[in-house]
Amino acid sequence: VQLVESGGGLVQAGGSLRLSCAASGRTFSIWTVGWFRQAPGQERESVASISSSTGATYYADSVKGRFTISRDNDKNTAYLQMNSLKPEDTAVYYCAVTLGTRYGMTQPREYAYWGQGTQVAVSS
Repeated sequence: VQLVESGGGLVQAGGSLRLSCAASGRTFSIWTVGWFRQAPGQERESVASISSSTGATYYADSVKGRFTISRDNDKNTAYLQMNSLKPEDTAVYYCAVTLGTRYGMTQPREYAYWGQGTQVAVSS
């Protein structure tokens, strides 16, 4: 499966962005989707995930209440709506997919396929 992220950019603190992750290949509905981010000099960290089987969503504490993950299986696309952005949200954001269905799959090694990433920069 191929994944392509889009929607990144430069935004002021308090602003919003919506990231998209378009998938091609195998039926999108079978995949659990995760969003990760990586800031310079830091490890890649989980931001949110949405299960293939139940649609259950998971959020990192740092984004809970500000970010919303969703998916449209008919469009083979997942989204990450990011509101009330902070400078510490600045990173490259990646989407990834896994056949796993366990709630809260936060480890990058659990994901089989990755997009190329999209840069998000939040100015203060």
